[in-house]
Amino acid sequence: MRGSVLASVAVVGLLAAPATSSAQGTPASTPTFTKDVAPIFYNNCVVCHRKGEIAPMSLLTFQEARPFARSIAAQVSQGTMPPWHADPAYGKFENDRRLSDKDKATILAWVNGGTPEGNPADLPQAPVFPEGWAIGKVDAVFQLPEDYPVPAEGTIDYKYFEVPTNFTEDKWIQAFQVKPGDPSVVHHVIVFSRPPRRPAPAGAPQADNAQRQQRQGPFTFGPNMDEPESVKANAARQSTPNDRPAPKEGMGAFVGGFAPGQAIRVFKEGTAVRLPAGSTLIFQMHYTATGKASTDRSKIGLVFAKEPPKQEMIVAALVNQNFTLPAGVPDTKVDAQMTMNTDVTLWSVMPHTHVRGRRWEVRATYPDGRTEMLLNVPKYDFNWQTEYVFEKPIKLPKGTVFHTSAWYDNSAANKSNPDPKTDVHWGEQTWEEMQFTAFSVTIDPPSRPTAAGQP
Repeated sequence: MRGSVLASVAVVGLLAAPATSSAQGTPASTPTFTKDVAPIFYNNCVVCHRKGEIAPMSLLTFQEARPFARSIAAQVSQGTMPPWHADPAYGKFENDRRLSDKDKATILAWVNGGTPEGNPADLPQAPVFPEGWAIGKVDAVFQLPEDYPVPAEGTIDYKYFEVPTNFTEDKWIQAFQVKPGDPSVVHHVIVFSRPPRRPAPAGAPQADNAQRQQRQGPFTFGPNMDEPESVKANAARQSTPNDRPAPKEGMGAFVGGFAPGQAIRVFKEGTAVRLPAGSTLIFQMHYTATGKASTDRSKIGLVFAKEPPKQEMIVAALVNQNFTLPAGVPDTKVDAQMTMNTDVTLWSVMPHTHVRGRRWEVRATYPDGRTEMLLNVPKYDFNWQTEYVFEKPIKLPKGTVFHTSAWYDNSAANKSNPDPKTDVHWGEQTWEEMQFTAFSVTIDPPSRPTAAGQP
């Protein structure tokens, strides 16, 4: 596993493999599986490509990998696998899944050389994944309170499940992994933590909208990004009763999540997400009917920091719900922005649209007027959603404007488009759309004033 995000080489298409060459008679310059290829697979692939994980086949052994050799070579040479969509011209990311040129050349030379197995004594020890968790030994596991039945057909509203933690003290989350019970029906999982409700002091006035805006913390969000009331009302009229609706008490703060291609996060030492004592976990479940009835009992595993971190990691979202994607138009741009109310450090960003999304840009305009491209995703892929974790966290001083842009293809040329004849608005289902960017930050401590005459 590289960095903190799931590293995967999902090979698509089963093409005929070349004939095997034995160790004897193999040219010295031809790479072998045991000595040259297995280390690459172990470092980059088998976290997914092993029994019981999301990839379609295991690559742990020569016997398992060889039948897919030509397909592996095709995907590697095209750059489609491992999946990575950020433009390398902008930013460096610690979870960059791309293979090095040397590793690519080794795999291709192995395939072109007849896929020799090599000397079994050269095979390195396979990686160990304790108790089935890629993040190692977990300290706590929470799961849905029931095996929830997912119907074979129909539109399925988001389902919400409450799971008490019963912790008597605050915990600090150093890493998480979300494992869907049935990945075939789980589109995404977001886990929130809602702390115990503390009653307001007697006689305390209720905050109005203006007061709430003043208390929005480190960010001021741009105007006119909320979904119009008319659209909300229409959606409410069309919705059916939900047997697991969103809790009236609210959701709370982000804890962890799963989306295609993204299930793990390991936070840097000295940073962690706070899980307040007595919190209730809220599982937001997005199920998609597949034509076959199923059940799901998704779960989250947590690794706790051994001591309180120096900095609390805050995971938040920048969202624009006020947009229209005109029917048949192949290139509609939707923007969102917010302003930093204090000095922060940006650790990661995760852009998200549905099937009409085609590319993304994330930029920062600093108080001095300078603009920097933080992330460019020229070919966004809904099937491989990635949290891009910066190799070197980025300082965003107070007054910085954080700006996201997404482009959508609502035309018939988009083969994933469910209906190019329909105007599209914000919505939860995949045939609707989102302009959503999750990001993680820490709040920088205030600068200490220096004594007179001191630097």
